[in-house]
Amino acid sequence: MRLADDLKRWARRIKRDGVTLWFAGQDARTPWYAKALGVLVVAYALSPIDLIPDFIPVLGYVDDVLLLPGLIWLAIRLLPDEVRSECRDRADAWMRAHGAKPSSRAGAVFIVLLWLAAGVAAGLWLMQWAS
Repeated sequence: MRLADDLKRWARRIKRDGVTLWFAGQDARTPWYAKALGVLVVAYALSPIDLIPDFIPVLGYVDDVLLLPGLIWLAIRLLPDEVRSECRDRADAWMRAHGAKPSSRAGAVFIVLLWLAAGVAAGLWLMQWAS
């Protein structure tokens, strides 16, 4: 039971920190590099489309279990302490009021464009390699 409780608390903190990054991205005191990473992480986290689709065995869950929490942790560490604290308070209040995470169409568009760019790059590389 203890492990299950620890995992639930960890998952809630990750979810809260994702929303924290959403608020930090709108704060003028957040450094540009933290905003840039935060925007990418939030767009990806809120996108209904995964970079690595879940139907791919093992690798499909790597982004959900390792990549996303690691990027959230890094982006949170880049925030100034004062901004982090205030944005976490705002995230806690928002989550109590709304319960679910927000969604982002822009995040979905970003991931689709990223997949398309990767496909075009792979196609160009294959054409160059074949000739």
